[in-house]
Amino acid sequence: MNHTRFGVAVALLATLAIAVGCTLGPEPERPATAADEAAAYKHASDRETGMVPEVSPWWHTFGDETTTELVDLALENNTDLHAAVARVLEAEANLKRAGGARLPQVGYGASAARQKMSFVLPGTGRREIFSTTYSYDLTIAWQADLFGRLKRTQQAMWANMLAEEAAQEAVVHTVVALVVRSRVQISILERAVAITREITTSWESTLKTVERRYRFGLADAVDLHLARENLASAQATGVLIEGQLEQARLALDVLVGRRPGSGAELPETLAELPSLEPVPLGLPAELLDRRPDLRQAEMRLAASTFGVGAAIANLYPDLSLTASAGGRSDTLSNITSVEGLVYNAVANLVGPIFTGGQRRADVDAARARTDQAIANYAGAVLQALREVEDALVLGDTSERNLDFTELRVSEARAADRLAKQRYQRGVDALLKVLETERRLRLAEQAWITATADAWNARIDLFLALGGDWGTDLLDSETTATETAAASPPGEPAEDESVLSTDNSKLKTKNSKLTEVS
Repeated sequence: MNHTRFGVAVALLATLAIAVGCTLGPEPERPATAADEAAAYKHASDRETGMVPEVSPWWHTFGDETTTELVDLALENNTDLHAAVARVLEAEANLKRAGGARLPQVGYGASAARQKMSFVLPGTGRREIFSTTYSYDLTIAWQADLFGRLKRTQQAMWANMLAEEAAQEAVVHTVVALVVRSRVQISILERAVAITREITTSWESTLKTVERRYRFGLADAVDLHLARENLASAQATGVLIEGQLEQARLALDVLVGRRPGSGAELPETLAELPSLEPVPLGLPAELLDRRPDLRQAEMRLAASTFGVGAAIANLYPDLSLTASAGGRSDTLSNITSVEGLVYNAVANLVGPIFTGGQRRADVDAARARTDQAIANYAGAVLQALREVEDALVLGDTSERNLDFTELRVSEARAADRLAKQRYQRGVDALLKVLETERRLRLAEQAWITATADAWNARIDLFLALGGDWGTDLLDSETTATETAAASPPGEPAEDESVLSTDNSKLKTKNSKLTEVS
């Protein structure tokens, strides 16, 4: 009868633990930032700022198939991206571990023991007793999370996993941008090599003219040496640029995950920067959902907020329930008999009384980490807004600079051509030819730089806006990450074969994380 009463008491305690269980601590919410206050971007007066439409991966707008192939190759083979995927898998494992701690823990055991005891009895001498014991048991233990410490810990692990997924997407952004920049750099250097060869060919022709005039006494030795020096200078510049071009190709090989020097030469250089339609900017607040670095910072903030709840719950007692049942027998054949059945049930309530302020300090530290995360998030938003504004300014100035630089090159070429014609007729001195040649070289170098700036400004704008990066291009076997982030723990994901980057299920309209049940 006493056993029955004790079992009923344990059952009542378990029921009470489930009924009165609560979750302590604040719920994470997205703090107000500068992005929420801005109605539009300052340097976007002539650009569309409405809703951002769904567009194809942004690098397709450049109309270069080679760039698209290189991006696909990098998304499949880049080692940094593989490491980011592994970090997501690690975070998923930590989430599963935290969720498992909230469930009953079931274990089993079996043993066989042989024991010899030796002792001396008065009048009879030493006696020995041998005993054999066989046993088995099944144990169930469960921690009744009365104040939500385990739940908050699981929620924190969930937010950490979402942060790692956002970090992985940020790596995708970085890799794509680096590949496109490398493609642009290689194209620009190829143009620079072609221009240098044209200059070298021009100076070879000029040197022949100077040599001919020198033989006929129409030019002095100074003109001859200056012509040879300029030819050597052009040849030296060409060697340096060719070396830079080869280094850029090696860097691209590493980005796409292949052995440096094993990639084939790119089929052709890029065309002129296409006259693209203005990029839809959307509202500044849309950056909060589009940019993965901001979503990562928000998830770090959520994890810190959940950590506050876990620290507060640690101030209160823990209730653990343990039960076991099994059998004991001195013979293996009787181990399952009713007479050998044994069991026990334990309810254990443990709480702190005095810890020297350690647990209170843990709560204060958790709140301080949350304050840090809020400041980091606000700072990341400000930096994101600045990057958009910088990209808009750079895009506008670089395009206007490119127009003026093209005019500069055209005029410099005309002056150089005229100066050489006048020198051949003996109208002008060689110094005039040298000066026009120098100015032409500077103009063409400025044009190369301006072209690269125009391309990179467009890349910067897409990067700053967190545009449609087409992360579905990632191979599902390469990512090997299920969509645990798309639904709270305990709910099945809609598609477990593709990594979900949609956080709409995680937040309400006010960006509050969905509570883990």
